Amino acid sequence: MSNEGNQEGLDAAEEEIDEEPDAGGSGAEPEVDVDPDEDVRAENDESTADAETEAEAETEEESAGPAFDEDVMPDEEADLLIPVEEYLGAGAHIGTQQKTKDMERFIHRVRTDGLYVLDVSMTDQRIRTAADFLSNYDPEQVLVTSSRQYGRFPAEKFAEVIGARARTGRFIPGTLTNPKYDGYIEPDVVVVTDPIGDAQAVTEAITVGIPVIAMCDSNNSTSNVDLVIPTNNKGRKALSVVYWLLANETLDRRGSDTVYALEDFESGI
Repeated sequence: MSNEGNQEGLDAAEEEIDEEPDAGGSGAEPEVDVDPDEDVRAENDESTADAETEAEAETEEESAGPAFDEDVMPDEEADLLIPVEEYLGAGAHIGTQQKTKDMERFIHRVRTDGLYVLDVSMTDQRIRTAADFLSNYDPEQVLVTSSRQYGRFPAEKFAEVIGARARTGRFIPGTLTNPKYDGYIEPDVVVVTDPIGDAQAVTEAITVGIPVIAMCDSNNSTSNVDLVIPTNNKGRKALSVVYWLLANETLDRRGSDTVYALEDFESGI
């Protein structure tokens, strides 16, 4: 990208990104041979599996009990977009029991149960940075993706609110790389809910050379991510809160007086 203002909002400095192999990211354009019936069957199967997996994950996270007196950031007096208790109540700080070298700088501590605790102040800061960055783009040139069941509703609501496009559920290969595909689009920036679940979208964004903003948990690799928003990207409540804040902050940067409530981003799943 040549726009200096946009580049300043990115997190792609060499010292912040480890050079490591990109699984499936060879740069070759994926071939597309779309069988609509097969896609529907595959998406239905994946949706069922996703729902079961994420239900188990959220149950485990909520049973861990995001206590309001947890130590979740180094500066207890940090000026946050919402009270720290609201981040805690959503479990936005709860990572996994695995961490990558990429995500070490976003981890505040590890709990006695082995779960890594993400630094909530950095989550808050990166939401603001992402909003600054997104506000530089035409709304319709922003693409939001989520293969995760719990991320689909807030991702779609986020896209609706800021005027972006959404591709939730199974990301069809060739969406960004194959002009012959009926669903082919050419966005200028992609927002993904999870670099693992949304790996196809990330790979294609890298192939065509557009920046990626990603919500990353403690177990994510960020080598192909330009701007990291550290957060629990597996929990329903956490994703609702982050997409809600990102939407309102993006609208604010555009000079809009419209403010949405958290309830607007919460699904009934």
